[in-house]
Amino acid sequence: MEPITMAQALNAALRDALTDDETVLVFGEDVGPLGGVFRVTDGLTRDFGEDRCFDTPLAESGIVGHAVGLAMGGFRPVVEMQFDAFAYPAFEQITSHVAKLRNRTRGRVELPMVIRIPYAGGIGGVEHHCDSSEVYYTHTPGLTVVTPSTPQDAYDLLRDAIESPDPVVFLEPKCRYWAKQPVSFERSGTAFDRAAVRRNGDDVTLIAYGPMMATALEAAEAAAEEGRSVEVIDLRTLSPVDDETIVESVRKTGRAVVVHEASGFCGYGAEIAARVTERCFHHLHAPVLRVTGFDVPYPPPKLETHHLPSVDRILDAIDRLQWDDEVVVAGGALDG
Repeated sequence: MEPITMAQALNAALRDALTDDETVLVFGEDVGPLGGVFRVTDGLTRDFGEDRCFDTPLAESGIVGHAVGLAMGGFRPVVEMQFDAFAYPAFEQITSHVAKLRNRTRGRVELPMVIRIPYAGGIGGVEHHCDSSEVYYTHTPGLTVVTPSTPQDAYDLLRDAIESPDPVVFLEPKCRYWAKQPVSFERSGTAFDRAAVRRNGDDVTLIAYGPMMATALEAAEAAAEEGRSVEVIDLRTLSPVDDETIVESVRKTGRAVVVHEASGFCGYGAEIAARVTERCFHHLHAPVLRVTGFDVPYPPPKLETHHLPSVDRILDAIDRLQWDDEVVVAGGALDG
C-alpha cells in the first residue's frame, strides 16, 4: 500500500461513506468545488454532485442548525467548521440542541451527525485558527468526542463516527494533516471508544492524543536513551474515555504524565489525572504530572514553538517523577 496523508485518509472515509449510504451529506464553508481549506473534501462535489457535497453561507450556527434538521429528517450530515475557533458561533446549537435532543425526546429522536473541526496548532496560524477547544465538547454530556493521530485512525474513526446514531464532534489535528502512512480501507474492527497503546513500556505511562502524539512518541524514544521505559497511550476517543486501558497501564508503571496543547488550568489532562489518581492511588509512586500549553490565548506564530509542549518539557516532567531512590511525601519528596 502506498502511504497517504491524514487529509487523504479523511477524504477516502467521506468518499466511501457517501458511496455506501445515500443519506450521507457533506457541507460547510468552501467544502464544495474548492475542496475545503485543507482539501479534505477535494473532488467530492465533482463525483457526487452538489446535492451531496455543497457550500454553505458563512454562518456556523446556521450550518449546525441545518444539520440538526436534516438528521431529524433521516439524513446523516457531516459538517465542517473551517477552523476550531470558527465553531464558537455554533456552540449554542451544539450544547443546547445537538447534545440534548436524544435526552429531551426520551430516546425517541436520534441525531446521527458529525461535526468536523480542524483544531490545535503547529501550523504557524494566527489568532482564531489554532485553538484547542476539546474540553468545551468533552464537558458537554451527549456528545462523543474523537480525535485521530494517524491516517489509519482518521479513516477508521470517521467511518465509525458517520455510522454512529448519536452526534460526534470529530477533532482533526491540523499539524497531522500531512502525516503519511499506509492505510487499509478494510474496516479494522477497533472499538470506537478504545485507546491505543502506541509504545509499550514499564517505567512511565505517557498519555496524549491527536496533535501531541508525534511529540509524545519522540519523547519516549529520547527517554529510552536515558534508561526510562515509557509506555505511550493514544486516547483516540476523548469522550467517553477508555479508563480500562489507562488504568491497566498506570497500575503497571506506577507513574503517569498527561500531555496536551490546550491550557493547563481546567484542561483535559486535569480530568485524566483525577481519574488516574482515583483508580490507581495505591499503585502510584508519584503524583500524576501534566505538560500543557500555557494559560494564555494562543500566541503569534513566532512564539508557537515556545508555547507548545516539547520533547524537552515532557522529559523534564518524567525526570521530576520520584524514582527508586526517593520516597513520596505530602508536598514533595525526600531522599530514601
